[in-house]
Amino acid sequence: MADHACCAPARASSSAGSQAEVAPSASAGDDLPQVRIEAGTFLMGTADPDGFPADGEGPVRPVSLDDYSIGVTAVTNAQFAAFVEDTEYVTEAERFGWSFVFAGFLPAEIRKVSQRPAATPWWCGVTGADWRRPEGPQSDLAGRPDHPVVHVSWTDALNFCRWAGSRLPTEAEWERAARGGLEQQRYPWGDELTPGGEHRCNIWQGTFPTKNTAEDGHRGTAPVRSYPPNGFGLYEVSGNVWEWTADHWDTGENRVMRGGSYLCHASYCNRYRVGARSSNEPSSSAGNVGFRCAW
Repeated sequence: MADHACCAPARASSSAGSQAEVAPSASAGDDLPQVRIEAGTFLMGTADPDGFPADGEGPVRPVSLDDYSIGVTAVTNAQFAAFVEDTEYVTEAERFGWSFVFAGFLPAEIRKVSQRPAATPWWCGVTGADWRRPEGPQSDLAGRPDHPVVHVSWTDALNFCRWAGSRLPTEAEWERAARGGLEQQRYPWGDELTPGGEHRCNIWQGTFPTKNTAEDGHRGTAPVRSYPPNGFGLYEVSGNVWEWTADHWDTGENRVMRGGSYLCHASYCNRYRVGARSSNEPSSSAGNVGFRCAW
């Protein structure tokens, strides 16, 4: 198994304590745009020479799926706020009292007192960071209702989906939808990262982790629908935020994440390729992890 701490670090503790199960809402899912993916077979996985074989990206194999629907975008802050207002749900980051934030977003006084994973010092465990305060207690969601919600654990995502009458996509469903009808292309739009010089996703440009030139227009999360959709009408399936899926990673407790994030860079985490994979343990959260729903 490859080390995925660079993608989204894991908590040392695996539980924030129990919480009452969220009840389904009769109409919540009506406000979540979705697309129908017809039953069919696609080639899952990749043999990309720039990939990470230890991540289990291959082998390339045919996978057949029944009909399903999937969210056009990742779940947004506004959509998650409606869920919390309706259910009074408290996320795991809020119950733990902290979450991981990229150090470059933090003032010096918070960086100095935050714990950092030794192998990935660009991550800071920030007291008071959660979905409402993505960069810690000095931040808020002003101007970001249409950005993807972050600092949500796999368990949080599962509870939102239950409320919305949906579920998390399987890894195969996510990949088929993300490919947008293309077979074995590196990205949802083809093999070239910036065709004609046009940025198609929100990832890191420059020198990681010290300088982000933000040539794609964003240093942190981007609003959903910021870039052209893929062939199935899905937005931001590469970059922006990692997306939880339903599947276990190998045989452990970790859950698979797909899609990469705004912190991905070819020099260390070339996992915004559509065939790339990562994982984290289900109670973990960070400022670059979100999700989309499936039905």
